Amino acid sequence: MQVDITLKKTVDNSYSIVIDEIPKIHFDTKVAIVTNPKVAGLHLGYLLSRISAKELYIITVPDGEEYKNQQSVDTILESLFNHRFNRKSMLIAFGGGVIGDMTGYVSSIYQRGIDFIQIPTTLLSQVDASVGGKTGMNNSYGKNLIGAFHQPRAVYIDPYFLTTLPTREFGAGVAEIVKMAVTFNKDFFEFLEKADLKDPKVLQEAIKQAVQTKASVVAQDEKEHGLRAALNYGHTFGHVIENETQYKQYLHGEAVAIGMVMANETAIKMNLMDEKEASRVISLLKKYDLPTTYKIKDIRSFYETFFLDKKSSDDKITFILPVGIGGVKITDDIPLGTIMCVLNKFEAI
Repeated sequence: MQVDITLKKTVDNSYSIVIDEIPKIHFDTKVAIVTNPKVAGLHLGYLLSRISAKELYIITVPDGEEYKNQQSVDTILESLFNHRFNRKSMLIAFGGGVIGDMTGYVSSIYQRGIDFIQIPTTLLSQVDASVGGKTGMNNSYGKNLIGAFHQPRAVYIDPYFLTTLPTREFGAGVAEIVKMAVTFNKDFFEFLEKADLKDPKVLQEAIKQAVQTKASVVAQDEKEHGLRAALNYGHTFGHVIENETQYKQYLHGEAVAIGMVMANETAIKMNLMDEKEASRVISLLKKYDLPTTYKIKDIRSFYETFFLDKKSSDDKITFILPVGIGGVKITDDIPLGTIMCVLNKFEAI
């Protein structure tokens, strides 16, 4: 006996990404701005001069990747329940990638889903984390292993917030820009080699090109069944580095920068990239003081942590490798000896 349920997709999840000064907006519903003390201290006044609502609440959670956890998610949820938010209510993620990911995740599960808006305040979150609807949190097994695909209603990228961004945070964002250029856009990579991203106008153009690149990929593969996985170039290695250092030694973009170098070494051994191209990537990363080396203490432990990656399945590890500059290959067919050879190189550092 069988009963079929036919479900037709009728919801349009399209949304706009505005790269400019935040317009004045009024919401005729309950709204909660989720942020952290650092961002609130610097920029909450500016945001409140542009955002108003029928009822407006501020929810703060601690700052840092180590707080992207169940406890912080529970803090946000408790506030929503206490203020009797309903399905017409809205959340605003106001901060970097940690705030954006957690706020999006809470909005995906609160009463089975409410709307949220992304207002990213770091370069990394502006060009990457805020776009595409990936939400989630970390646990003891790794990064972003709990989460959901939940698209925002809108994204507002205001360059004003970058005026107070520390140098390391800026570099971490550049790493994500480089990631997209290496894998999808050779012309963009060459633009970055010559560009000075400290120039506000040049930076705004780089943000635009990075966002357009990611938006194009997401439009083709929203739930990461294929092409979108290529946006994780540098992340397979980078997530292991973050896990090993307990998210305290490197910013996410810094770990991704090292991960890209490791992925490039793998690509060289697979004859997908040559030494000169790999050197160009390293030079661009160093231009913004990003780390490009990492000493692996225990190769076997490092290797086993690969299997916690969401892209991997059963006994196969999925790697995202550059094909020269401007191309990308997703593969789970790399000989163990090749992987170990790459890891050995970083153990010897």
